[in-house]
Amino acid sequence: MTNSDPICPLCNRPIPNGTGSLHHLIPKLKGGKGGPTVLLHKICHKEVHATLTEAELARDFNTVESLRTHPRLNRFLDWVRKRPPGFHSKVPGRRRGR
Repeated sequence: MTNSDPICPLCNRPIPNGTGSLHHLIPKLKGGKGGPTVLLHKICHKEVHATLTEAELARDFNTVESLRTHPRLNRFLDWVRKRPPGFHSKVPGRRRGR
């Protein structure tokens, strides 16, 4: 980890060694191809997609600020902020029931 590491806009932790994952704010399948993207930790990116459908992302959660307001993501962000920047889950995540 260096001072020049990018910062994850969701959890505000540094993203070490180019291990980030590019998130399309509007999903590509919903018209976001070529649209704005943000670099997130892989664990943060996986949680976004485990929590929200493509339609929900396109319609209601297409900004970093709106993602932070989702109750489940907000709880996850409170939890992950206490982990080191390179933390990742060894257990594969799964889509959450709605």
